[in-house]
Amino acid sequence: MPAEHFAHIDTWVFDLDNTLYPPQMRLFDQIEVRMTAYVMQALGVTEPEANRLRKLYWAEYGTTLAGLMRLHDLDPLPYLEAVHDIDFSVLSADAELSARIAALPGRRIVYTNGSEPYARRVIAARGLERVFDQVYGVEHAGFRPKPEPAAFAEVFERDGLEARRAAMFEDDPRNLAAPHAMGLRTVHVAPTPQPAPHIHHHTDDLSGFLRQLLR
Repeated sequence: MPAEHFAHIDTWVFDLDNTLYPPQMRLFDQIEVRMTAYVMQALGVTEPEANRLRKLYWAEYGTTLAGLMRLHDLDPLPYLEAVHDIDFSVLSADAELSARIAALPGRRIVYTNGSEPYARRVIAARGLERVFDQVYGVEHAGFRPKPEPAAFAEVFERDGLEARRAAMFEDDPRNLAAPHAMGLRTVHVAPTPQPAPHIHHHTDDLSGFLRQLLR
């Protein structure tokens, strides 16, 4: 993996769920259950219908929340608090990942479609609380979700990063299209590659990938 492709990078942007922890820890499974329950209660629908809408809104709008806000005028704050009220003990600290991220030159930030308070709890559970300079949640993009270009633009403007000197690590390939168009280096972090023009690199081992960058 050519480390020279990252020699110019001075801002490192990391997604949260299934990126800063491996999917096999199954944390997001808990959130999906709570999302379905919230949709059932908010819309007065059955569990199968709520589950169908949860998936449909994620596919069409980027997040379930975005669909609920757009189509049902849902208040996002109670929703975010409810769906993130989960058991974080399934996560474990990762000293190697912490060391690899801390060694990256420049600023290191997290940008998630979850909320900032939720993100900070995940980061703490993974032992990463001292390696990031800033954490941005969906609230910092006016509750617009990735992959909307406007969401990235608002967060990146807030942060002040220079797109062509930044890289983004993300498990959902949809969420790398806008960063790529803006000039960021893109890294898909997932068990299975999904080749696309907007993905520069793929890895199923974030720590190992970062190790190669720092040689």
